[in-house]
Amino acid sequence: MVNSIVNLIGLILVGLTIWWFLLKRPKEKKATEDTLSIVVQDGIYTPSLIRAKSGQTLTLSFLRKDTTPCSEFVVFDQLNISGKLPINKPYIIKVVLKEPGEYDFTCQMGMYRGKLIVE
Repeated sequence: MVNSIVNLIGLILVGLTIWWFLLKRPKEKKATEDTLSIVVQDGIYTPSLIRAKSGQTLTLSFLRKDTTPCSEFVVFDQLNISGKLPINKPYIIKVVLKEPGEYDFTCQMGMYRGKLIVE
């Protein structure tokens, strides 16, 4: 009986892990304005998928509500941009979107993940 309960809990945890990392759809936002707010909380960026137009200068306002050390930095590796996010204060990053493509943004450990898609 105890083995069955432990196995069931293990299967539930494996299922939740698969859903979190592979099946969960990110919240998407089209950058119709030049300024976009991104909330950093509970292990995710909201929105975590941003679509913008090539040639646009986009101002990203990151608001960190999460106190975990992993949420402390945001890194746009392909754009050579990074910043240290204060807690409960907006941190502004201006991005000039010259080339179409997909640009990932993450925390310093790569656990928080987001994507900026330039069309």
